[in-house]
Amino acid sequence: MSSDNDPSRAEQNRKTIFNCGLDLGDRLAGLTQFPGSLVSTHLRYYRNATIFSQGTLLALSPRLRYKFDRIREKFSGIFGGPREAPRPKLCPSCGTLVGASATKCHHCGASMNFGMAAASRSLSRLLPTTSPATYGILSLSCLLYGASLLATVRGSGFQAPGGGFFGIFNLGAINGVVLQRLGASLPWPIDLVQPWRLVMASFLHGSLMHIGFNMWVLMDIGPQIEELYGSARYFFIYVVAGIGGYILSGLVGHFSVGGSASLLGLIGLLLAVTTKRSGASMQMLRSQLIKWLIYIAIMGFVISGIDNLAHLGGLISGFALGKLMVDRPPMSQQERTRADLLGWTTAIVVITSLGIVAYGLFQVS
Repeated sequence: MSSDNDPSRAEQNRKTIFNCGLDLGDRLAGLTQFPGSLVSTHLRYYRNATIFSQGTLLALSPRLRYKFDRIREKFSGIFGGPREAPRPKLCPSCGTLVGASATKCHHCGASMNFGMAAASRSLSRLLPTTSPATYGILSLSCLLYGASLLATVRGSGFQAPGGGFFGIFNLGAINGVVLQRLGASLPWPIDLVQPWRLVMASFLHGSLMHIGFNMWVLMDIGPQIEELYGSARYFFIYVVAGIGGYILSGLVGHFSVGGSASLLGLIGLLLAVTTKRSGASMQMLRSQLIKWLIYIAIMGFVISGIDNLAHLGGLISGFALGKLMVDRPPMSQQERTRADLLGWTTAIVVITSLGIVAYGLFQVS
């Protein structure tokens, strides 16, 4: 008889398999009960997760706790919960600490919610903390160049620069009709009838090399002058010097664009500062500025297309402003109010000029 059909042999095999299972279970239990065993740690965690405590929660970091508190306070205020107690504020004009419910500064009398000082403080939160006017001029000039380049490519396509060494100056050149529509300075009496052109011309450029060189000079000397005079008066000087340059350019019948008239105005401003102060440092600065002016004059006579009269007009305007204005940031409340008035008036003039240009483009389209 075959062994597979023997009942006693089958019963013996079942007992052997059962005993092996018990032995394997005992070995695994011993493995998981070993204190330093990784298997023991993992098995005990999952086996006891619903029975025993898994430890305390980690404490939040102070920064994350602060963010959660701010979110909780905002939602609490929205749904009618207790609001955070108002805190004292700083005067936007003189910086004095005033009460939470005060509407006017007890030190200088400036309004806490309205007025040029409050508007300037609100605007400063949206701009870079250092040299905001310089970066604003840079941004506006680059945006207008990009818009004019797109309009040129759309109208006449991209054209490669001409041959020769000076062909590189025509790289990314802007069509004259596009510049005229965007506010280029034109011969008089057109600028007199359309005075917004005197403002817009300082923010327009004729080629990639043109804007690249001018913005390099702007970022080189602009932040220092802005720190010296303050952002509001610096912006006023930049725009007024450009207007002075294009008045002289338009009187002789030139079609002109570029921020170089305003930049020459900044150089003239620094030149005026060196004449009001004495010392070896002022003499060194004056000699460097004169060298710059010589280089610029040589480039104006060598390279065609440079408006030397716009440079001269900007230089004279900046020098005159440097003689009239105090070469330091505004200190007193009266000086700060006057500086804010100059800055906001200039900003309104620039925004109005941009609006006139946009309205003219809309009418044409």
